[in-house]
Amino acid sequence: MSELVGMAFLDRPGVDRQIKLVQQLEELGYHSAWMCETRLARDAFSILGAFAHVTNRIKLGTSIVNTWTRGPALMSVTFATLNEIAPGRMVMGLGAYWDPLAWKQGIERTKPLIQMREYVEVCRRLLALEDSVTFEGQVVKVRDLRLDLGKGVERNPLPVPIYVGATGPKMMQLSGEIADGVILNGLTSSAHTRSSVENIEVGANRAGRKLDDIDRPQFINVSLGDDEQAAFEDAHRLVTMYLGQQPHIGQASGLDEDHIKRINEELGGWPARPGGVEAAMKLVDRRVVEALTVSGTPDRCRARLHEWIDAGGSYPVIVPLSDNYEKMCEVFAPR
Repeated sequence: MSELVGMAFLDRPGVDRQIKLVQQLEELGYHSAWMCETRLARDAFSILGAFAHVTNRIKLGTSIVNTWTRGPALMSVTFATLNEIAPGRMVMGLGAYWDPLAWKQGIERTKPLIQMREYVEVCRRLLALEDSVTFEGQVVKVRDLRLDLGKGVERNPLPVPIYVGATGPKMMQLSGEIADGVILNGLTSSAHTRSSVENIEVGANRAGRKLDDIDRPQFINVSLGDDEQAAFEDAHRLVTMYLGQQPHIGQASGLDEDHIKRINEELGGWPARPGGVEAAMKLVDRRVVEALTVSGTPDRCRARLHEWIDAGGSYPVIVPLSDNYEKMCEVFAPR
């Protein structure tokens, strides 16, 4: 395994178990632990606060929280608060959200590239503890703001790097231009990683930076088990749900739009209709599942992780799909 390894949690397992797992990750020498906000399953920050309280070394990040339901002031003060609990260990991982979940909340995601650029700039200025931040952007607007911080907290710039969870080529280029790191999305192929890194470098060069200046954690969805078929079925189910509910995932890996639409129709959209996942799984070929995920025995999974790292990811971040979390922590521990 890589010397640097992270692990990320989606909507599973239960919170108490996640807290124990992050302690196990720290004991095993993992570099980082990441908390996702997926669908409307769990809030990332509540759990990250618990993670911060029970650990001392491991880096902790969001992977991702969206830039539409929390304004940049709230986002920045949230990370300032977490930095009090875990100084120098927090990573702000941002994403551009997805429909229909945004639409169902009355959110119109206009000009997402411009919005992300403006949002990151405002967050960075607030975290730098400027005395007054005013920004009249096309999408993001703040007036005469500053982070007050809690009583007794020294006013030193906050060491919170900003990462962007990008999927499309334009967002990759923007991330290479403005972000400290780019979260390379799970459920995408190693070929997608290779093209993504090329786009990140385009953006980096635009800003007079080098690719190596930008951290690129590669999220990889893994289903671990000695029964390879059972492990594959766990991966098959999740891939089907994401292809049917978040079409940009399929588009990023080159799947035909009509095929993605048929998967969505069988699934029943979001949330899925009863029996919809099982029906839609019949439309998702094994080769697609294998291209977007890793499943099988420990030796097979460890070997396959290199496909994404060789394509340009900085280090693997394991996203467990099977429920043997404690074993996965041990199997993928850095060596």
